[in-house]
Amino acid sequence: MGVNQLGRCFTIDPAEYIISVMSFNIEHHASQSWTTRVPFFYGWVILGVSGIGMFASGPGQTYAISLFVDPMMEDLGWSRTTVSGLYTAGSLTAAALMFLVGRLLDQYGARTVLTIVVILFGLALLYMSTVSHALHLYAGFAAIRFLGQGSLSLIPTTLVALWFVRHRGKVMALNSLGMVASQAAFPPLVYLLITAFGWRNAWVALAIFVWALLLLPSMLLVRRSPESMNLLPDGKHQQLDHQSPTPSNREGNFTLVEAIRTRSFWLLMFAGASPSLISTGLMFHHVSVMDSRGLDAVVAAFALSVIAPGALLGVFLAGFLCDKFSNRYVLAMCQIILAFAMLLILVMDGTWQAILYGLFLGLVNGGLMTTVAVIWANYYGREHLGAIRGVFISGSVFFAALGPLSIGLLFDVSNNYTSAVLIFLALPAASAISAFIATPPSRLQNPLAGSQPDTSTQ
Repeated sequence: MGVNQLGRCFTIDPAEYIISVMSFNIEHHASQSWTTRVPFFYGWVILGVSGIGMFASGPGQTYAISLFVDPMMEDLGWSRTTVSGLYTAGSLTAAALMFLVGRLLDQYGARTVLTIVVILFGLALLYMSTVSHALHLYAGFAAIRFLGQGSLSLIPTTLVALWFVRHRGKVMALNSLGMVASQAAFPPLVYLLITAFGWRNAWVALAIFVWALLLLPSMLLVRRSPESMNLLPDGKHQQLDHQSPTPSNREGNFTLVEAIRTRSFWLLMFAGASPSLISTGLMFHHVSVMDSRGLDAVVAAFALSVIAPGALLGVFLAGFLCDKFSNRYVLAMCQIILAFAMLLILVMDGTWQAILYGLFLGLVNGGLMTTVAVIWANYYGREHLGAIRGVFISGSVFFAALGPLSIGLLFDVSNNYTSAVLIFLALPAASAISAFIATPPSRLQNPLAGSQPDTSTQ
C-alpha cells in the first residue's frame, strides 16, 4: 500500500466510511440474487416500492403535521406564531440539507440511502413524541421535513426515473399515486390516532407504521439501476459491460456542475419549486381561508376532501401529456391552473366554488408532482439525477417553508387573504413564463424532452 493510500485510510470521513460499508454489504452480489430471475421487468417491483415510499412520506408532510399543531399548542402552552415559526425554521433547515441526499443517492445507490432514511425517519417520529421545549420542536420539525417530506419524495421519484425512459410520464403518474393516497389516508388516520391515544402516542404509532410499511421492502427489493442488473430501462435486455453499470452517455447526461451552468436549470428550479410556497401556505391556512369568505368548517372539509381526487386526475393527465408534448408546456399549464385557483379565493361565496377551488388545487398538485419528477431526467439524463434533483428539492422545500409564514403575516396585516392572493399571483405568472422559455439543453438528442423519447437508451 502506497503512502498516499495509507494516508487516505486515516483521513476518510467516518460518516462516509460507515455509509460505504453499509452500501457494500447491502448491494454486494445484488445482480446475482433471486431478483435477476423474476419473469417480468424488475422495474415494476421498483415502481411498487417507490409508490410505497411516496405514501410513507405522509407523517413529514404538511397535511399530516398540521393536525398535530392545535393539540401540541394546547398541551405545551405555545402560541400559533411560535409553532409556525419553528415549523418554518425547521423546514428551511431541511431545505439546506437536501442536496446531500441527492449526492449520496448517486454515490451509494437508492437501496442503501433509502434504508438509512427509513430508519432515521422512524427515529425522528419517535423523537417528536418526546418534545417539551421549543428547541426540541425545531429539531423535530427539521428532521421529519428533511427525511419525510424531502428525502421520501426525492428518492422514489429519482429511482423510477432511472428505471423507465420511454413512458416515463405515465409510469411517474403511477408512482405519484402513492402521494395521492397518502394525502387521502393520513389526515383521517392522524386525527383518529390523536383522538384515541393523544398526540405523543400518535407520533409513536406513525413511527412503527412507517417502519412496518417500508423498511423491509427498502432492504430486500430496491436495486440501484437496471444497468446494475444487466438490463436496460423499460425492460429491454442486453449484455452490458459489468465495469460500467451506469446510464449510457448517449443520453446526454449532465453533471450537477454542468447542469447549473445552463439557463434552463434555473428557470425550471423557479417554475417547479415556487408553487410549493402557495400550495403549502394555502393548505396550512385552509380553514382560515374558508372562514374569511364566510364559509364554515363543513364547507372547508368538503373543499379539502376533493383535493385528493383532483390530484389523482392531475397525476394521470400530466403523465399522459408529458409523454406526448414538451414537458415545459405542461409545467406552464400547471401554473395557469394555479392562478385560476388563487383567483377563486377572491370570489368564493358558496359551496360549489369552494369545491371547484379544492379541485383546482388538487389538479395543480398532481400535475406538478408528475411533471417535475419527469422533466429533470428528460433534460439532464439519469447518471447524476440524484444530485441534480436534490438541489431542486432543496429549492422546493425552501419555498414551501416560506408559505405558511408569509401568507399568515399578510393576513395579520390586512385581516383578509385578498392582499396575499394579489401579491402572490405574480408567482404563477412568472413561473409560467419561466417554464415556457426553459428549452432543453442542446446536448440532448431528444430536443423536445418528452415528446419523442430517445430510443438509443431503451
